[in-house]
Amino acid sequence: MPSIALHMTTTQHTSTKQDILQFLLKHGQATAQTLADALDISPQAVRRHLKDLEADALILHHSVQEGTGRPTHVYELSQTGRAQFPANYDRFALSLLDTLAETVGEEGVGSILRKQWQRKALEYQQQLGKGSLRDRVERLANLRRAEGYMAEWYPVEASKTGGTATQFILTEHNCAISSVAESFPSVCGHELEMFAAALPDCVVERTHWINEGQHRCGYLIQAKLDERSA
Repeated sequence: MPSIALHMTTTQHTSTKQDILQFLLKHGQATAQTLADALDISPQAVRRHLKDLEADALILHHSVQEGTGRPTHVYELSQTGRAQFPANYDRFALSLLDTLAETVGEEGVGSILRKQWQRKALEYQQQLGKGSLRDRVERLANLRRAEGYMAEWYPVEASKTGGTATQFILTEHNCAISSVAESFPSVCGHELEMFAAALPDCVVERTHWINEGQHRCGYLIQAKLDERSA
């Protein structure tokens, strides 16, 4: 695959193309005008970058008809484009899991994956400490970001009567083990269990899932009822 750098003549160009890829990773899709507004550059400049990225097979587009004018091009990442982002352990881990499946069977692999996530949950729990839920969710997002998951978090708006937010959204725009998750989807279930174990005073629910074709994984984290009333 040609390198993006073949189409870049300045550091600014490199940064802009990376910004476009990152925006599409986070938001799923966008028009040239949306990208221009978000990156504060002209639509003409964005279209030149989009043309280069599409030539490198990093993005693709489809047309949407709005009204009687020309169709609007909507851009999104291709599989090759997603592969530009960290996927730290995929190749080795997938090969290892395939070998394990041949050796100990699918049930044995499931048991091994569960133990791995239980160990990871304990590590997270120790690193998150015993601060407020807000602080712990922020630390969890930072830990996941450092591992290549491109994680973000934000509080769910508290009730109109005021008070401290007890619900938070954790969003991961990139799966660092996407190939493993495609071949062994049970790892996603273990991941959900891992978050719940790392935050034992919380209920954790999945809201979005890359494996189901969505452009991010999302989790709703909320304090348990008995904790909120304490």
